[in-house]
Amino acid sequence: MRKYDSIKERCRLIGEYLVEKSSTVRETAKQFGISKSTVHKDIREKLIKVDKNLYDEAVKILSKNKEERHIRGGIATKNKFLLLKHSDNNTGVVKR
Repeated sequence: MRKYDSIKERCRLIGEYLVEKSSTVRETAKQFGISKSTVHKDIREKLIKVDKNLYDEAVKILSKNKEERHIRGGIATKNKFLLLKHSDNNTGVVKR
């Protein structure tokens, strides 16, 4: 896990990563080795004080992700059951 010189630096890096990669909170948290709660707190509460323009862009990404999360969840569930359907006796071993 990386140490940051300041919380402001971490907020800016998280915001930039989120916007550049258009990533999810989960992906961002994993990339930085922090919790999803910390990502949310850094973006929603702290980034606005560091960089208003970056905050505006990051919040757009968070909103888009929130609107799409039910779709991603449905796709993940579909893929899970397709994998189980093709596995041997539901043991997780995929038949070829």
